[in-house]
Amino acid sequence: MLNAVGREIPEELIAQGWKPYAGAHARDGQYIKKQGPRTRICEKPRESKIVASIREAITACGLKDGMTVSFHHHFRDGDFIVNMVMKEIVALGLKDITIAASSLGAAHDPVAQYIEDGVVTGLQTSGIRGRMGEVVSRGKLKTPAILRSHGGRVRAIEEGDVHIDVAFIGSPTSDEYGNCRAVGGKSDCGVLSYAVVDSEYADKVVVITDTLVPYPNFPASIHGVNVDYVVKVDEIGDPKKIASAAARMTQNPRDLMMAEATAKVMAATPWFKDGFSFQTGAGGPSLAVNRFIEPLMRERGITMSFAIGGIAGPICELQRKGLVGCIVDTQDFDTGAIDDIRANPRHYEISAGEYANPANKGAFVNKLDFVILAALEVDVDFNVNVITGSDGVLRGAPGGHPDTAAGAKCTVIVTPLTRGRMATVCERVVTVTTPGECVDVVVTDYGVAVNPRRQDIVDCLDRAGVAHVSIKELQEKAYALVGRPDPLQWNDKVVAILEARDGTILDVVCEIEPYEM
Repeated sequence: MLNAVGREIPEELIAQGWKPYAGAHARDGQYIKKQGPRTRICEKPRESKIVASIREAITACGLKDGMTVSFHHHFRDGDFIVNMVMKEIVALGLKDITIAASSLGAAHDPVAQYIEDGVVTGLQTSGIRGRMGEVVSRGKLKTPAILRSHGGRVRAIEEGDVHIDVAFIGSPTSDEYGNCRAVGGKSDCGVLSYAVVDSEYADKVVVITDTLVPYPNFPASIHGVNVDYVVKVDEIGDPKKIASAAARMTQNPRDLMMAEATAKVMAATPWFKDGFSFQTGAGGPSLAVNRFIEPLMRERGITMSFAIGGIAGPICELQRKGLVGCIVDTQDFDTGAIDDIRANPRHYEISAGEYANPANKGAFVNKLDFVILAALEVDVDFNVNVITGSDGVLRGAPGGHPDTAAGAKCTVIVTPLTRGRMATVCERVVTVTTPGECVDVVVTDYGVAVNPRRQDIVDCLDRAGVAHVSIKELQEKAYALVGRPDPLQWNDKVVAILEARDGTILDVVCEIEPYEM
């Protein structure tokens, strides 16, 4: 069965109850029944929820074979929590465990062995990278991994598609009752936005911290009324590894050229006016757009009402210069952003649900004027891939990409035309992460293309004298430079399901054949 982006959805998945993607807003206006938050019990008063070890907490929670555990990824490549917890789960002899994380990365390479050993048999996450991505792509995971956007994950938990038995929340600070904050400790990560829904809906919640502070630890990101146990460890993460190479401000001339072109596209539209809203992704060219919109804002005498999303130092600097009203934060991409939220009263933390859940009455993404995003690939239908490499191996994450693209008035993808010997603008992306109907403009180092659906933006660029070409011209130029890629060979085994924000199937990833590690 073909879905709305022309992807073949296997009949066996339809038979299991999955529905094919029918469009970015196909469920708009529908009532979505939410599951009740976690079961409450009447507890007698106790002085403290602190237990001696992670193993003791796991045992106290009653974790059994076949259950689901969850984690957040605010420490990104500096996270220690997943590996510490999974090591104890393995030591206890538990098996058939599903990990439902907000994202997983190269820091969690040990999980790959647990997959091969049959300890971990399910993954529900936004990102799969590193050795874990390779193992899943080889078909070693017992069940298909399910990949969701940040907003889609919240919807899935609230709607009951995901049931979390035990949530493990790494927190930079906690009091003895489990009131958590992401600042004030030795391993600050800025915010705990992704873990809020876990704390509210998981059957059991374990907070793991390396800094205990006096009760009450307020204002709390995670509230102690939702926490069962608290564990003190030596270290929960390394904040220096939060900023990946992709999330640092670029000095590459090609990236800067694309960033400048993006700023000109923004300035040509009617939304670039006083009070506009803005988000950039974590890619270097996307972050660099901040540098080029500043002089344009000063020239017009305008300011930004708010910036949202994953926050990095450059947007905090724009605010210090008086150009941004407030910052609304769900993840910090560098230590500059973490330092800022500690002391800045106009830098606010919100939950991932407030940020991007499509099944609520007003996520922040729906108030976005501009979002600037990166891509591994874009095809001639403006579909974007940020999940699979050109070899078909899982090595990325949708994150907030589909959420912001669906909500923003103007979604701009910034990507070089080629990377190495691979065409970035192609005929058909390996995997659809963000559907083309949600993408408005593509900016490359060889030109700008506008989605034909957005004639209004075409007219704006023409009036402003901003040159643009068709996406087909960019694709043909890319193939002229590096050649047409050989088609990937897949077998029929589905190794991952890419779920759209609304819970339908946007695409599937099959096992590469042959595949050598």
